[in-house]
Amino acid sequence: MLDLFFSAFITLFVVIDPPGCAPIYAGLVKGAPNRLAVSMASRACVIAALILVVFALFGEDLLGALHIELNSFRIAGGIMLFVIALDMVFEKRTQRREERAEKVREDHVEDVSVFPMAMPMIAGPGSIATIMLLTARAHGTPETLVVLAALAAVLLLTFLALAAAGPLMKLLGTRVEAVITRLLGVLLAALAAQYVIDGIKAVLG
Repeated sequence: MLDLFFSAFITLFVVIDPPGCAPIYAGLVKGAPNRLAVSMASRACVIAALILVVFALFGEDLLGALHIELNSFRIAGGIMLFVIALDMVFEKRTQRREERAEKVREDHVEDVSVFPMAMPMIAGPGSIATIMLLTARAHGTPETLVVLAALAAVLLLTFLALAAAGPLMKLLGTRVEAVITRLLGVLLAALAAQYVIDGIKAVLG
């Protein structure tokens, strides 16, 4: 069970990328009172948690209703995660997040908890696909609860990263954040490849 927890935790941590969300959030709430920034961070994480839990528990039924086999979703999800990994390595993902953040600033949207923080930055296509893949691989309720516990741990870290976004960016600096993002991207690429391999093996087997 501990191995499953760490595997799910690392996968979700890499996909949700709390260190990568922090600088974007810091830019979005620049000039806002600290209490308001923390409040929006908590609201974003709660909304994202609800979205991801729904897909974790009912995503497979949704696939069944759409007549999509789980192995097909594994392969498609793995490819999607691999594309995200490439974006992370070449810093395209950060660039797109910054463009979204700039658009929100231009539109003068004060509350950023729902958009763009909860969706699509935290509960985006990559994290939704990941949580569905992880729960699909879980055997029985106990393992599903372990995966959800890993999700809760990652979202807690995400909240802490967002709440401390300003001081965190001053401490790390943009260069360190870029190095961390690239390393996480390489790890995610390997995990994505494993998802595709598992799906192909299941189809051929």
